[in-house]
Amino acid sequence: MHIDDNDLVKLGMDAQNSGRILLLACGALAHEVLALKRLNTWDHLDLHCLPAILHNTPDAIPDAVEAAVRARRADYDDVFVLYADCGTGGLLQARCADLGVQMLEGPHCYSFFEGNQAFEARGEMTCFYLTDFLVKQFDAFVTKPLGLDRFPELRDTYFGNYTTLVYQAQVDDPALTELAKGYADRLGLAFERRFTGYGDLESALARL
Repeated sequence: MHIDDNDLVKLGMDAQNSGRILLLACGALAHEVLALKRLNTWDHLDLHCLPAILHNTPDAIPDAVEAAVRARRADYDDVFVLYADCGTGGLLQARCADLGVQMLEGPHCYSFFEGNQAFEARGEMTCFYLTDFLVKQFDAFVTKPLGLDRFPELRDTYFGNYTTLVYQAQVDDPALTELAKGYADRLGLAFERRFTGYGDLESALARL
């Protein structure tokens, strides 16, 4: 069998990429994914993040994910999408199915951080959730987008039906806990801290 230079180049690329998986993630998960990669020496997993602010316009997530998959999938053996449904109403799952890639299970990050089964069993309807990322970025992702910095009187309009701010902590950091308590006070809500660790995010990555 004759092998020309182009075949050799392709074989070299295939060998170099063998076993490599692209993690296409929401930017809000970047810190946690990188921490898990370091802890478990998952060197075959490469991370590419889309802007976390897409969560404010969830209808834009499927198109953004598809564009990233199509742009980068040729360099990898597989692509795994680190988004849950995230407010897309099932559209992201349908798009991933069309693209032939898998994604995280669950309705949103609050569910898979706590564990999808445990979160569903709680059946909570009046809790407002924060993760480590959202505690650090509260003003950028909550205060300013909702206009509370300009119109604080809107607080009760947005949060009047909530009773509790639940801080789902991925790491033990007293400073983040104090920040979260302050945000609960600002919103007029009771406060609860739950240490979730990485939840179903870690188990999903471990299967890869």
